[in-house]
Amino acid sequence: MRMAFVVSRFNEELTLPALKAAQKECRKIGLSPQSVMYVPGVFDSPLAVQRLLSSRLVEGVVVIAAVVKGKTTHDEVIVHATARALQDLSLKFNKPVGFAVCGPNCTYAQAKARMNEYAKRGVQAVYMLKK
Repeated sequence: MRMAFVVSRFNEELTLPALKAAQKECRKIGLSPQSVMYVPGVFDSPLAVQRLLSSRLVEGVVVIAAVVKGKTTHDEVIVHATARALQDLSLKFNKPVGFAVCGPNCTYAQAKARMNEYAKRGVQAVYMLKK
């Protein structure tokens, strides 16, 4: 199976180690991670995912991001809108999209503790849906 990753540069001190954990999980279960596309933030990921899913070379995508709670509900708006857009793309292309996004309502410490596990689960979700 050919898999791609879309990784948010925002909070990259969290997302880049999570990408490595996801790539390690791919190798562990026999998947071939094809490419990595970086985006400024998770809200920018649907366009990147759409471009990847439209390729015959990509059978699934995992989105990796950390959206940390601030003083407003901006994190909720961003995560909900992005999740919906990614779900719509998965259905449109009939290809799985793993949602390895920590947030909303997540502190920095919570995101740091959870990101690698979320990334691994995103890979596993794509794998299970393509079997």
